[in-house]
Amino acid sequence: MGEIWAVILAAGESKRMGLPKMLLTFSGRTMIEKVITNVSESKIDKIIVVLGAYREALVELISKLPVKYCYNDNYKKGMLSSVQCGFRNLPSDFKAVLVFQGDQPLITSNAINEVIEAYLSSGKGIVIPVFKDLRGHPILIDIKYRDEIKRLNPDQGLRSLVCMFSDDVLEVDTNESGILTDFDTYEQYKKELIKLNNYGRDN
Repeated sequence: MGEIWAVILAAGESKRMGLPKMLLTFSGRTMIEKVITNVSESKIDKIIVVLGAYREALVELISKLPVKYCYNDNYKKGMLSSVQCGFRNLPSDFKAVLVFQGDQPLITSNAINEVIEAYLSSGKGIVIPVFKDLRGHPILIDIKYRDEIKRLNPDQGLRSLVCMFSDDVLEVDTNESGILTDFDTYEQYKKELIKLNNYGRDN
C-alpha cells in the first residue's frame, strides 16, 4: 500500500555559498546529480525535486534523470515552503516521504535504507537518523502528517513537527557521518573536496 517518496529540496538561492551550489562539481558530477544518484540507489520508490532559484539550469540537468520536479514560487520564504511544495505535488496515496536537502551528497543509500527499514519495522510516523547523538537527514514522515505539514509555522519548520509529535519519533543510530554534512559556504565545499581527494589517493 502506497509508495515511499523522496522530496529533494533544491530551491535555495545559495546566498552564503555565493554561487549555485547544486551545480558545483562533486565526485565527477554536479552536487544535485550526486544526491539524486544516492537516493535512486536506495529503497525509495519515487523522487521529486523542488526547484526555485536557478530553475532553468537545474531542469536541464535533472530532466535526464528518473525524477519528477516541481517549482516553488515561494522559495525565497525559506526551506519549509519548499517542503510544503513537495508535499503538495505528491500523489494522494503515498506511504511516507524522506526529506533531503540538495546539498547533502554524502548521505549514502545505506543510510537511507536504515531509515526506511526502521520505519517499516517500528510503526513510528517520524524517523530521524542519528550520528554520535546528533540528528541528521533525511527525516522520514508518514502520510498521516500530510495536513500537519501544510499548517507548520515557517519560522520553525519541520523541527516543530518533531516537537509536537515527539512520542511518534524514532531515532536511528547510524555509523554514517554524512547525514550531518551539508555545504553552506565555499570553504566547507573546498575542504570536503580535499578530504575526498586525499581519501582517493590513500585507497
